[in-house]
Amino acid sequence: MSTKPGCKPSTFDNPSPARDYLIHMEIPEFTCLCPLTGQPDFARLVLDYIPERKCLELKSLKLYVWSYRDQGAFHEAVTNRILDDLAGATRPRFMRLTAKFHVRGGIFTTVVAEHRKKGWSPKPAVDLQTFTPSSSTNA
Repeated sequence: MSTKPGCKPSTFDNPSPARDYLIHMEIPEFTCLCPLTGQPDFARLVLDYIPERKCLELKSLKLYVWSYRDQGAFHEAVTNRILDDLAGATRPRFMRLTAKFHVRGGIFTTVVAEHRKKGWSPKPAVDLQTFTPSSSTNA
């Protein structure tokens, strides 16, 4: 595998495709360029996804993200483009990309984009904070 910036993320087979489970990744060193000034923009990317058949391979994801460092892009455009590329590579049940751009001119920008597989809906969340053994009906 190359150690140079790459434009296509690699995948591997999901080891548990029958189960909905969350994969959470934080990418704190994303950079691209402002398309108007050429100045660098810095962001923390947060990627959450529920895989279907494929998962993202981490080194290729790092190289893919690295490929944006010399590209000019508006925050909204680059966030949606990355989501489209990652969702296209993995075809997940659900994927959310949150891009938290650092301050520029006194303004922080956060862009959140989502992808959902057609027909998929999340299962109800289990809230373990409110569960106590004494509230169990089997006591």
